[in-house]
Amino acid sequence: MASPLAEAVARDVLIAEIEAWAQRIGVEDRISEIQIRPMKRKWASCSSRGRLTFDTALLHQPAEFRREVIVHELLHLKIPNHGRLFKALLKAYLPESIQ
Repeated sequence: MASPLAEAVARDVLIAEIEAWAQRIGVEDRISEIQIRPMKRKWASCSSRGRLTFDTALLHQPAEFRREVIVHELLHLKIPNHGRLFKALLKAYLPESIQ
């Protein structure tokens, strides 16, 4: 288990990654809240009101995987479904992604 300081630093890093990608995608003004908390079944979720929630377990995942989860959720602020446009944008932002 990580020390409280290491956990706090990991949270700050994750939030910085989220904010950087939000700016790159152009959705920073659509985010109402960013939460990092334990989740039982998902890595992350995005509400229609702009609340982004990320599982604390994501803090300990490789950077590439975190990036995929972050971009996936942020794109939902533009496109609420997983249709063709969503998949095309995901591929445009993450061409190396396995999704």
